[in-house]
Amino acid sequence: MIGVIGLVLLALSLVLGDVFDGAFDVLAGDVFSSAVLGAFVSATGFGAAAVQGFGAPTAIALPVGLAAGVVFGAFAVWLTRLIRDGGSDATLTTDDAIGRDGRVVTAIPADGFGVVNILIGGHTLRLNAKADHPIQPGTQVHVTSVLSPSAVTVAPVWDEIDQP
Repeated sequence: MIGVIGLVLLALSLVLGDVFDGAFDVLAGDVFSSAVLGAFVSATGFGAAAVQGFGAPTAIALPVGLAAGVVFGAFAVWLTRLIRDGGSDATLTTDDAIGRDGRVVTAIPADGFGVVNILIGGHTLRLNAKADHPIQPGTQVHVTSVLSPSAVTVAPVWDEIDQP
C-alpha cells in the first residue's frame, strides 16, 4: 500500500508539478520535492514488500525498504538537478551571429542575398546574407551586422595567404 501511495504522489508531481511547492521552503535543496518524496515512499513500500515476499520478517524488510527508498530518492534528486541545471540552450537569434565567422552556402550577388551557415555553440544557424561585393560559395565570411531576424551582412574573412 505504501508503494502505491508513492506512485500516486509521483503521478501527481508529473501532472501538476511540485505538489509541495512552498511547503518545504525552510529546508534547502531538492530533497523535499514531491518527485523525490514519491520516489522514496514508493521504493520503500515496494522494496519492503519484495523482501517480505521472499519470506523475510518485518525486522529485515523495513531496513531493506528504507535503503531502497534512500537509493531511489537520491536518484530522483540527481535527475531533478540534472533537468533543472542542465542549461536552457536558449533558441539562437540573429543577434547571436554578430562577430561570428561562417561559410557561404549560396553565392551572394552584389545586389541581392545569398545564404550563409554560422556555427554557434554547436548549432548551425542558416541565414540570408548580403555583402558589399559578390561572394562565392565556400568562402569564409564574418558577420558584421543584422538586417532582420533572418538576414545579416557579411564580409569575407581576410586570409594572409591571399595577401601579397
